[in-house]
Amino acid sequence: MSDKICVGAIAGAFGVQGEVRLKSFTAESTDIANYGPLFTEDGSRSFSVTLNRPVAGGLSANLSGIATREQAEALRGLTLWAPRSALPSLPDDEFYHADLIGLEVVDTGGRVLGRVKAIHDHGAGDILEITGAQALLLPFTRAVVPTVDLAAGRIVADPPGSDE
Repeated sequence: MSDKICVGAIAGAFGVQGEVRLKSFTAESTDIANYGPLFTEDGSRSFSVTLNRPVAGGLSANLSGIATREQAEALRGLTLWAPRSALPSLPDDEFYHADLIGLEVVDTGGRVLGRVKAIHDHGAGDILEITGAQALLLPFTRAVVPTVDLAAGRIVADPPGSDE
């Protein structure tokens, strides 16, 4: 497991006073400001986050050290990361997406289907993107994914239509 979790991304500048449009990947979007300074993926920069208000496509926020629209716009596309230790512990049936990426996926008979490449959420629930001999998209529900074993590094899946 990684020692950091991606909690947001900068979608661009907002206004002319150095504010950014911030996309939060936390369960409650405003929680992104609760995890202390956030870091770039490579750890070379850190920012304290002050949330201002909800805006279309995210939150308006000020980042420490960013005072102009040009500085804010230069951060477009930058992901923001929090130390895992700053995030809350999850119940047994919930997972950070970062913990699922790379896990081996097997079917209920033990046949390897591939590895988790990404998790997508288009509004109707999480979808696991599995890469292997055949690309596969699986709904991340208890019926389709009955077992996630982080310690063993694997997921047991029962893909729809696999019993035919």
